[in-house]
Amino acid sequence: MDHQICLHLGSNMGDQGQNLKTAILEIAKTVGQISDQSSLYRTEAWGETAQPDFLNQSILVSTNLSPQIVLKTILNIEAEMGRIREKRWGPRLIDIDLLFYDDLIIETPSLTVPHPQIPFRNFVLIPTMEIFGDFIHPVFNLSIEELYLRSKDKGEVYLEPV
Repeated sequence: MDHQICLHLGSNMGDQGQNLKTAILEIAKTVGQISDQSSLYRTEAWGETAQPDFLNQSILVSTNLSPQIVLKTILNIEAEMGRIREKRWGPRLIDIDLLFYDDLIIETPSLTVPHPQIPFRNFVLIPTMEIFGDFIHPVFNLSIEELYLRSKDKGEVYLEPV
């Protein structure tokens, strides 16, 4: 049975656009078929702001993998691409977050779905809203668009020119 998942990707090191393309190609090979992807968005770093801006994108993927295997696979993609986890909210070559897995609510020591920070980060909400705006967040019972309209995040999100 195919499951619909939403992933969010970000990069602020090296060739950011190529990093996102490479990650998407690897996701298509190892996780499942990409059914939609947002435009690219440029944002200031969140949390630790003294670093380069991020390029962000959200994608929808159809997968047969379990949530735990999706997490393991995207962490492997990050590692294979050279991501080193040194500092929380620090610069990164690639960051891949599992936002949603169908409409499931999962809370384990290693995985929380939906991603708990979605409602508080415009850099996640805006690209996700572009491709998944009507989806109802299973915890908050609000659409992605409604979450964005209620967001208190003041971070600016800019559409990246093609």
